Amino acid sequence: MFDSLTGKLETIFKNLRSRGVLKEEDVKAAVREVRLALLEADVNFKVVKEFVGTIQARAVGQEVLTSLTPGQQVIKIVHEELVALLGGSQAKLHLAPNPPTVIMMMGLQGSGKTTTAGKLAQYFKKQGRRVLLVPADTRRPAAAQQLSVLAGQAGVDTFAPGEQDPVAICRAAVADAVKTLHEVVILDTAGRLQIDEPLMDELRRIKDAVKPQETLLVADAMTGQEAVNIAGKFNADVGFNGVVLTKLDGDARGGAALSIKAATGTPIKFVGMGEKLDALEPFFPDRMSSRILGMGDVLSLIEKAHESVSPDEALKLARKMRTNAFDLEDFRNQLRQVKKLGSVEQIIGMIPGLNKMKLGDVSGNDKELVNTEAIINSMTAKERRDHTLINGSRRLRIARGSGTQVQDVNRLLKRFVEMRKMMKSMNSGKMGKMAKMFGGRMPF
Repeated sequence: MFDSLTGKLETIFKNLRSRGVLKEEDVKAAVREVRLALLEADVNFKVVKEFVGTIQARAVGQEVLTSLTPGQQVIKIVHEELVALLGGSQAKLHLAPNPPTVIMMMGLQGSGKTTTAGKLAQYFKKQGRRVLLVPADTRRPAAAQQLSVLAGQAGVDTFAPGEQDPVAICRAAVADAVKTLHEVVILDTAGRLQIDEPLMDELRRIKDAVKPQETLLVADAMTGQEAVNIAGKFNADVGFNGVVLTKLDGDARGGAALSIKAATGTPIKFVGMGEKLDALEPFFPDRMSSRILGMGDVLSLIEKAHESVSPDEALKLARKMRTNAFDLEDFRNQLRQVKKLGSVEQIIGMIPGLNKMKLGDVSGNDKELVNTEAIINSMTAKERRDHTLINGSRRLRIARGSGTQVQDVNRLLKRFVEMRKMMKSMNSGKMGKMAKMFGGRMPF
């Protein structure tokens, strides 16, 4: 989402860092460029005006202009102010001291509200909590069926409404959750194509009836400033204490994410990074600021890796690497772990400095992951355990079975052999050979 903004800011900061001494005019010129970059990213103009004003006031001070690394000091100030703009610190969900915790979801049709309800259900399910999803949208056709399917995928329960009034459904669901010992109740309320008074009235009545601990607005980041305008109207008419920004993995410019906290006073609590149920992430302002400035987000990458790989699997893999017993079966398992972390582009964006390298277009790498796994799947178990068995006729069979070319099979086997050699070198202490990892394309 922030690729364009990140690229512009990196160019601005590169020019600042290249100067040993900064004058006040240099800082002001850089701040003007930052202002233009933010406006082009569809950030609210009032938010931009206040943001750049604060940066300029801090950046032209003596502590910056007389420092040994003035360029780095300016970048530090921009980072700190971006963190403040995005909310300062992580805003966590409020949980009821005595269950159930009631979470009311609201938003316009098409924002991803029902899907987000399912994602949030899985988020709590992973924490070991009993979750009840409630279909309170009685107007949209198949809304209840969609929620039921999502509940099945997440492994949580769905409330079966006995009537059609949304307020009565929500009230009955909360009462039922108390009896059935559900710890979290998620209300999927109705949406509209646009805001109207009947919708606002219905949401207000539901909120008054069940007194939710959390009222979350689901907003589509792809709509840019319109998402901010929608949030302002919902906040004024109903009120909410948190925002979930969906489609943050899209190609929008990022204005909604950078404007919504300052414009509404309510923090972003979660962001949707894809269609799958596990593509919901808690929002960390400091990490997002680092990603916008091209500094990566190692903490999120580590957390994703911890979720994807069990300690037992890691130890088993380490033993195989030490004994040079790493085979194509293990390689396939590692590919699957990588896919759980997200797209190759998302992973690259989390690694500091890597997005600055001349990687070119990495969009095709996800397809290559799929092709690589298909090639390995077309091998027999014996071939996966011993790649030296794969002769010319076997390579032709594998290529046909995976829908690829023999050259693709040859390329995979070559990279796999190089990978094993590199692991052997690392185990023998020759760490200099790690540079081979980046000598060409990634092995997957």
